Amino acid sequence: MTDVRIASYNVENLFARPRAFDPTDWAAGRPAVEAHAEFNALIANPVYSNVEKGRMRELLLILDIYAVKQHGAIRRKQTSSPRWAWLRKNRGGFDRQPEDPTQSIEITATGREDWIGWVELAVEATDELATRLTARVIADVNAHIIGVVEAEDRPSLMRFNRDLLGLYRNVMVVDCNDERGIDVGLMTKTGFDILDIRSHVYDEDDTGFVFSRDCADYEVQIPGGATLHVLVNHFKSQSGGGGPKRARQAARLRQIVDELVAAGERAVVIGDFNEGQTDEHTPAANFAPLFDTQGPLVACYDLPGFNTGPRLGTFDSCGIGDRLDYIFVSRDLVPAVKGGGLVRDGLWGQPQDPPNRMEHVPGDDKRKSASLRPRRRIRRPSGVARSCCPLTELGVTVPAVRALEPCATASPAPQPVTNGAVAHDR
Repeated sequence: MTDVRIASYNVENLFARPRAFDPTDWAAGRPAVEAHAEFNALIANPVYSNVEKGRMRELLLILDIYAVKQHGAIRRKQTSSPRWAWLRKNRGGFDRQPEDPTQSIEITATGREDWIGWVELAVEATDELATRLTARVIADVNAHIIGVVEAEDRPSLMRFNRDLLGLYRNVMVVDCNDERGIDVGLMTKTGFDILDIRSHVYDEDDTGFVFSRDCADYEVQIPGGATLHVLVNHFKSQSGGGGPKRARQAARLRQIVDELVAAGERAVVIGDFNEGQTDEHTPAANFAPLFDTQGPLVACYDLPGFNTGPRLGTFDSCGIGDRLDYIFVSRDLVPAVKGGGLVRDGLWGQPQDPPNRMEHVPGDDKRKSASLRPRRRIRRPSGVARSCCPLTELGVTVPAVRALEPCATASPAPQPVTNGAVAHDR
């Protein structure tokens, strides 16, 4: 048998992050994020009506790409450092700005075939200390397999591992459906080879594409010959609600796991699911397929030996309504689970209501936090890691044979060395 430590962490980008995602003022950037999505959807239309052109102009004003100048004219905003976004135009023409400064700009494109371009969110470098503290959190937990949420891309994650960690042999990120650079990926140690990758970016239901990012299925070989399917998720954000979308995602994820289990495979589902609970005993209704007592999955919070620490949630101040992050295991793995918990080192939280005194970072600078989530993040006296979330970790003893037998004895929950902080999940 092989002892395996599995973790999940929303790192909230490592080196560069859209300015609109600034954790010091979520409300300021949210209109820009929503305008970015709406504009890019509108410009995909084959024909632009006058009403749609008017709406495009409004959205470009929200994005600070257009600005109201003297005499009330709407003109392009000339800057080398935009507040929220760039308007990228590769071919063809989208708009025309009259030489007369009292005249407003005109959208001249009549449809998608007239031009090639898009709106791209402007990014800024993340705080270097925050990135280094994020690395310290991951190093302290020392998981064999770690799912990473909100990584920019594979080169960034490889650089992070090479320069700051040096722990992982295999580093993989598959481009997802979100163009903002918040992909999901996986890192595994030597001996835990990634045998196969299956992306679900194209999964559709009657409404359309299901996954906002991806439900990436990594088949990992465990020392001893066993294999494990690790499914890394990042469900629809709470911006604008998103409940129906998350319900669709949960339903499709359940189907994927049902298929794996029916084929005799073991599965671990990890990631940021972006929806909390009303109380400790009532899962979100949108996630009913995942919490079905007759279904194939069991949540980490329902496993013996899983320690949430002094708070029940995994985001910001970590109330139960902020329990956004999960590890689920297929039922045949339940007897093999040795323990786990949430690592909150580096977690910022709110100054007036920190997750706990030891975890709270002095001062008001969220930018230096490892994450806004628990391990998801680890806090240090000198600062915080990047994320608002804790890191979630789980210890599992995986037999070398496929038929899983219950462990003869249960071991204590694995606890990373975290400078006195409680292990916690993001």
